[in-house]
Amino acid sequence: MNQSRKIKPIPCPGVFLRGIIGIATILLILSAGAVKAQQRMNIKGILDSIESGNPSMKMYDADIRSMNETAKGAKSWMAPELSTGFFMTPYNPALWKKSGDINGMGQYSIAGQQMIPNKSRLDAESKYMNAMSTVEAQKKGATLNDLYAQAKSAYYAWMILEKKLAILDQNEKVLNFMIGNAETRYKNGLEKINAYYKAKAALGSLQSMRLMLQNDVKQKRILLNTLMNAKDKTKDYVIDTTYSVRDYSSYIIDSSLFVNSRSDIKAIEKDIQLTYLKRELERTQLKPEFGIRYEHMFGFGGASNLYTLMGMVRIPIAPWSAKMNKANIEGLKWQAISLEAQKQMVINESTGMAHSALTEIETKKKQIELFEKNIIPALRRNYQTMQLGYEQNTEELFELYDAWETLNMTQLDYLDQLQQLLAMQVELDRTLQIR
Repeated sequence: MNQSRKIKPIPCPGVFLRGIIGIATILLILSAGAVKAQQRMNIKGILDSIESGNPSMKMYDADIRSMNETAKGAKSWMAPELSTGFFMTPYNPALWKKSGDINGMGQYSIAGQQMIPNKSRLDAESKYMNAMSTVEAQKKGATLNDLYAQAKSAYYAWMILEKKLAILDQNEKVLNFMIGNAETRYKNGLEKINAYYKAKAALGSLQSMRLMLQNDVKQKRILLNTLMNAKDKTKDYVIDTTYSVRDYSSYIIDSSLFVNSRSDIKAIEKDIQLTYLKRELERTQLKPEFGIRYEHMFGFGGASNLYTLMGMVRIPIAPWSAKMNKANIEGLKWQAISLEAQKQMVINESTGMAHSALTEIETKKKQIELFEKNIIPALRRNYQTMQLGYEQNTEELFELYDAWETLNMTQLDYLDQLQQLLAMQVELDRTLQIR
């Protein structure tokens, strides 16, 4: 008996396919957004990566560790000396033995010797060797400050390039509008052709400039990747284009500011201290050191056993032996004086540079403020007026083109001025050692 069955319709494969494609598209969009978010970097993240990953930092860390490990052996004594052998022994072995009442001749000797170092010399050497790493630690900070300056310069230059590229994108739309509108008007006999070709040439120049700016962006990215020690030097990511101009009004520019903040000046100070410690070490070389020697001799052929116990002293104060130490002490004194003069020279130059940079920054801020509040808004309104007149057939294309060209060049000039301001800020940050 046949039983009727309800046959369920088979879904069309196309429905499944479209659903799968839709889901995959959504996932790709979401994952792309996540990747893009991960690839956005700001200046703080870049500086952190440089501090933790740049090879020069690892080099300094290894040097500091090496010096600290070496300093652990600063108070070591010289190794004891042992000796053994025949002492005043005849070449004829027959004489070694006892003959009647006559004892044999010769002895076999075992000797030990130890020099006892002067405690003040050990203390001076320990202080000197432990202080060596402090100089390298400050040099590390100075090198890191220079790396920060390189990174910030590249970062801000990249940021300005991105802003210029954004202006080029806007200008390309404007020029395409001019060209398309002029072609239509020329066909209808309402437009002269000369300004049209100027707009076409400007569009080509714009595209050429875009290629140049994009190449510059790649160069800055490679430089930052190199500073961060990225495995892929061409690693692609975007940067945060927001920025702030630092306010230096709270900084009092004087010598104490540089002494307290600049690692290179601190390195010179540590070098001066190290020189005095080395000088003190040379002084301790002029102090006597003592030693002890014990020797035991086994007599041959019934001869008595003998021993020798002797004290030793090293006398470096003799004129012929102390001459080099005294010369080193005098030389180190003048080396410390030279380093002190170098420190004052760096402070003097840095103070002058900081005051000069502050003056330039204040002037540049005022110039940029004029661009932002007066010049660019006025030129933008002029262009908008010309564009409205051109659309209403009361202005010519060449007038609109001139208004656009003036606005475009001024906007690019403004960005150049902004880049100069940020470069001044980077240099002043480097001078004051501000991260």
